[in-house]
Amino acid sequence: MLIVISPAKTLDYESDIPALETTQPNFLKESAALIQELRALSPQQISSLMKVSDKLGVLNYDRFQTWKRPFTDKNARPALLAFKGDVYTGLAAETMGKRDFSYAQKHLRMLSGLYGLLRPLDLMQPYRLEMGTRFANSRGKNLYEFWGEEITEELNEQLHKLKSHELVNLASNEYFKSVKPKVLNAEVITPHFKDLKNGQYKMISFFAKKARGMMSRWAIDQRVKKAQELKGFDVAGYQFNPDMSSERDWVFTRDEAQ
Repeated sequence: MLIVISPAKTLDYESDIPALETTQPNFLKESAALIQELRALSPQQISSLMKVSDKLGVLNYDRFQTWKRPFTDKNARPALLAFKGDVYTGLAAETMGKRDFSYAQKHLRMLSGLYGLLRPLDLMQPYRLEMGTRFANSRGKNLYEFWGEEITEELNEQLHKLKSHELVNLASNEYFKSVKPKVLNAEVITPHFKDLKNGQYKMISFFAKKARGMMSRWAIDQRVKKAQELKGFDVAGYQFNPDMSSERDWVFTRDEAQ
């Protein structure tokens, strides 16, 4: 089983992290090609492209200009410890031990607009480039065209190594669109998280994002091998709801946030 999650806009390159045996991203050559094209943009163009403030435009301009290889433990940090956001709050990677990271390295992947596909211990330099950004590049009119089938083929290779045909989609729609289902050699299971509000179960973005992280962490803690085991997820009041679920869309509901 392989789990995919989205990255986060917020990054942490300041806090202390444990000493870990890090790895290099598999698509660094492609990332470097994207960086080369992004460097041609002015801070104002970046602000317009990403729909961010002038301050963030300058920040990301500087990030693109200073991005360089090789990645080392001094100029980069493991992806799972660099991303900060609702998903990563739920995942709480800073409390993981070395054996937890070892399991995550095999079974957890982060989709990325710049890096394509990241393992938890892959070194990553700071960036912001959402997958849905309409950045015209040498391969097409957006990042989906840039990545084409490469991300999917890499997922296939890693699923083959695990001798698995199960992919658990805990990513957002924006990011999972970079995976091509017709090319993917796996059954895709998509968990959904809904909270009771005004008498109805609804997907509330903040809670759902955090729950995706909590399920990822629960899978790590439980050393889950088969997707079916995820139906036992019972963190923060969520429980599998068979009546609202289908074969590949699994709904987890809770009546009160905990």
